[in-house]
Amino acid sequence: MTARTTHAPGGSRRRAFLGLLGAAATAPLLSACGSATASRAIRFWDMPWGPPAYSSLAERITRGYRTVDGARGASYQSVPWNNYYMTFATGVAAGKGPAISTGASFQAFLFEQQGAIHHADNVVEELHAAGANDIFLPGVLDTMRTADGYVGIPWQLDMRVLWYNKRVLDETGVSVPTDWDSLLDAGRRLKRAGHYGYGTGAGAGNTAGTQMLIGLMLGNGGGLFDPDGNPDCVTDRNIEAMDFAQELVKEKIIDPSCLGYSADNVLGQWKSGEVAMGIHDSGLPSRVGTTGDLLDVASPLTGPHGDKAALYYVNNLMMYRSPDTRPAATERFLRYYLQHLQTYWDEGLITTLPVLKSIAGSEALARDPRQVKIVREWQPISRTYAERGTARLAAIDGGSALYRFTQTILRGDTGSRQALATLQKSIASIAL
Repeated sequence: MTARTTHAPGGSRRRAFLGLLGAAATAPLLSACGSATASRAIRFWDMPWGPPAYSSLAERITRGYRTVDGARGASYQSVPWNNYYMTFATGVAAGKGPAISTGASFQAFLFEQQGAIHHADNVVEELHAAGANDIFLPGVLDTMRTADGYVGIPWQLDMRVLWYNKRVLDETGVSVPTDWDSLLDAGRRLKRAGHYGYGTGAGAGNTAGTQMLIGLMLGNGGGLFDPDGNPDCVTDRNIEAMDFAQELVKEKIIDPSCLGYSADNVLGQWKSGEVAMGIHDSGLPSRVGTTGDLLDVASPLTGPHGDKAALYYVNNLMMYRSPDTRPAATERFLRYYLQHLQTYWDEGLITTLPVLKSIAGSEALARDPRQVKIVREWQPISRTYAERGTARLAAIDGGSALYRFTQTILRGDTGSRQALATLQKSIASIAL
């Protein structure tokens, strides 16, 4: 079966989806010049998810939105990642923040805890009526659900998958690993040939090491939280996963210097071929220049108990409560924006993966069989940090607790149980 056949939604439900969005999406895109003149325009804040051309297109899409009376109805603001949370927090607190935004994967959960999120239940209800299971890739919509409602609508996936350098493996006669045992064996053979078999980094600001460790936990049927969202780190499966990580460190399958590596250091190892395999995002080939042509994505590894799982981040569109926002108007803009998502992938301006089956099965994605494989094999088994959203996610992601934990595990001077117990205590201490 082709990717198009596998991932395209059913015809009648696809038409229903287009119908519910169509009323908001019929206006043509306008040039980026000018701005929404009405003081009541929908304020859309967006992050720079790609090159400058991405933000230019996002602004053009936003300014192409028209209200029911034909007036231009939305303004666009690009928010740099540097100190982004302070920018949002200040704007929301002052009542001058966005009506809708993109942002960090767990951002909406934190603002929900502060009473600042307008839940997307009305939009979700319409999507379900149109056949949401045939619209979104498996499980992504459910990641937005909390006890109080849906904090947002997914729009893209930041995947963590296992990459390998085809030339290095061919030259060393190493087969692509399929489980933890074969990964360990491959790593040993690659090390003897002068390569690191599992590339990562854990320097300040680099979360690659943390994502690798969480991925191992998930891939062994573990994780940081129980199904109700409570911290649950000290489990037999997590201990087993961290023992395996420390074995990779002990055998120098992971570079001992990784504790100080920045993201650029890790990319440099991929470019040079020093690293033969490792967990990275779906856009790795585009980040390493000509070496990217040598990279391929492996199938998900099978854990020692038969589990298959991986870490991903579900980036979403979130709506806000404030005295001057209009929920119904913001929901209408959200439906409009969903209708135009495919443009980013058509123009090659984004390296994350889509959430909509229509885009996942499109010619734009089919241009790279590696991306098709990620959608087919990795996305269905991927999970976020927690099965149920919690405000703690925003506080711990990339925070000091996970940073200290990662450093501890990758140094190898503290047992896995003790390191996990310290992590659980740190997570539990975060006020909600």
